[in-house]
Amino acid sequence: MSQSLSILYTHATFGTKGRNPWINKEIANDLHAYMASIFKALDSPAVIINSMPDHIHVLFRMSKTVTLAEVMEEIKKSSSKWMKNQPMGTPLFYWQRGYGAFSVSGSHLASVTRYITRQKEHHKKLTYREEVERLIKKYNVEEYNPEYYWD
Repeated sequence: MSQSLSILYTHATFGTKGRNPWINKEIANDLHAYMASIFKALDSPAVIINSMPDHIHVLFRMSKTVTLAEVMEEIKKSSSKWMKNQPMGTPLFYWQRGYGAFSVSGSHLASVTRYITRQKEHHKKLTYREEVERLIKKYNVEEYNPEYYWD
């Protein structure tokens, strides 16, 4: 009998459309829980989810059978609809079209988890754009085009 083994972790981040501050503290925990249920349904369980008013970070384990593009499309589509229908949400809610997704080795899970946990501290010193551009440099992303990423 054959067996396929896979353990791939991804740190994903994406912002609200126009960086609007739509993720208020009254809804953030419920949004995170809702998104965690979607990740689980996609066989890509979340390790940690944390957000700021204008963006979100997720560390999750990739499914062996669902592509990254499918996971990101479903998580953004479902959570956007959910946010539009919540009493503390807004009918104007949209995510930006793109996203950043970076591979994380098992040996770095604890440090990435700490990083995501400490979002409020990071953003006392840097903007979301500065944060993403640091991640792009750290992970040597060559395809980055600010004209298209920041819609």
